[in-house]
Amino acid sequence: MWVLVFFDLPVVTKKDRKIYADFRKNLLKDGFGMFQFSIYLRHCPSMENAKVHIKRVQKKLPEKGHVVLMTITDKQFGLIEIFHGKKQIDPIETPQQLELF
Repeated sequence: MWVLVFFDLPVVTKKDRKIYADFRKNLLKDGFGMFQFSIYLRHCPSMENAKVHIKRVQKKLPEKGHVVLMTITDKQFGLIEIFHGKKQIDPIETPQQLELF
């Protein structure tokens, strides 16, 4: 399961830029990585775990701006086609899940 966060936040004033930076830092602190400039993603082993991280993002939502949260399955993520120029590259591999016996 993947959680994606898409966001467009204002960066006009110094205060806006600080809010943007704090929001981004909170995403990084919670294990999200940058996929594109305003798209961050995180792998979660289950929907229950994804809900935990979604709630954390919701608690840090800024007053202004536009934020979208989306979850997709590993299979759906694997169907993503990514291009760097005309060269196609593989999507990020799904992290291996640790099994404890």
